[in-house]
This record gives sequence, structure tokens and C-alpha cells, in this order.
Amino acid sequence: MKDWVKLPTAWINAGGLKDFGWKRGEGANHAAALMCLMVIAHHADPDSGESKVTYYTLERATGLSRAKISSGLNVLEVHGIVERRVEKRRSTYKLVGMARSGWGAFPARRMYSASGELVFLRDFSLRKATELNALKLLFLFVARRGTDTNAANISYDKIAEYTGIPREKIRSAVSLLVTHHMVQVDHIPSGANKYGVSNAYRIPFILPHRHMGTSAREAIEIEAADLPF
Repeated sequence: MKDWVKLPTAWINAGGLKDFGWKRGEGANHAAALMCLMVIAHHADPDSGESKVTYYTLERATGLSRAKISSGLNVLEVHGIVERRVEKRRSTYKLVGMARSGWGAFPARRMYSASGELVFLRDFSLRKATELNALKLLFLFVARRGTDTNAANISYDKIAEYTGIPREKIRSAVSLLVTHHMVQVDHIPSGANKYGVSNAYRIPFILPHRHMGTSAREAIEIEAADLPF
């Protein structure tokens, strides 16, 4: 498995994460759907988007029951994120939109234990809205990551707009990602106020050596190279 894989992001940028809400009787299935989507993406062909991942692999990676995996896969199909095809009693899953432009780098190899378990999901119970919100944030940060900064520079208002997460619940979801080492938060000067700061969200597993420290050093070296002496 590679350090990162391609994930189609057009549906995320179109506000598709808002369809995954913590509604009565649906929240756990929506969380299971995003958990399964991770594993499907990790095993997908980078060109066609086709993934022949098995139920056994999905169970081992996510810790979900077969019934909950089935419910999660149904959610992905209903929302047009994954297409499922059955041949000789075996399912093939295809990420919709892989052939088109618009994809983000989703972390892969370093998310797993030696036994094939997604370490990030080890303590998930599917009983807390914060878990679903954290999953939604991870997908959003992948979609909004800037290749120049290697981080998602996005405000709480924009996060709420793209994900439907209430503004007051964003902090706890970010904290969950930070606790599980899935996101690092950098503080950068605000563009709206010269005395203020804003947050930039960086996924450590994507170009881990490119961050605020190295970017600042590169900027200084470039500026120094342009000096007339």
C-alpha cells in the first residue's frame, strides 16, 4: 500500500458531506459509510477507481460488523459516491469520478497497524456524533488541502458550510483528530486582521516533511536568492 491514494473530491466540494448527518437511526450508518470509503479508496486502482476489497478486509480494517458494513456501503451507493457491481458472487466497488479531474491525496499505509487495522478507528463506537464529525473533517481537509501549503486553510464558517457540522461542535471534532494524530493544527497570520491568526489543518501522513517550518525556510531562501547582493 502506498503512503497516500487518490480520492475523488468533487462530491465533497459540492457539499456532499452535509448528507452525512447524525440523524436518529442514521448517524451510525453514515459514520460506517465514511469508514468503509477509506478502505475502498485504499484498495482502489488509481486510474479506474475500481476496488476489489473484500468484506473480510473491511471488517479487519474498520472493526465493523458485516451488517454495519452492508449498511455503510448502501449509504455510499445511495449518494452516488461508490458504484457496486457483483460478478460471480463477489462485489467490486468503484469510486465515482476517479476518471475526472478533482481528487485529493488521502493518507493510506501509515494509518494501518501490522495486522491491517486502521488504528485511527480503533476506539470508535459509532455512538457519538463527534466521531462522525471527525470523519467528515478528515475528508474535507483532504479535499481542501492546498498543494502550495500542504494544509487546508479554512475557517470555521466555511467548515460548517461544507459539512453541515454546527460551528460549536467543530472544535471537539478537530480535537479528536489531533488526539489520534490524524491532523496537526498550524496557526498562521489571518488575512482579515493583521493582528489575528487563523488555523491551517495539515495531515501528517501527507508529505510529512513539508510544514510551516520548512515552508517558511524555503520562503526565506527564495527571498534571499532574489536580493541584489
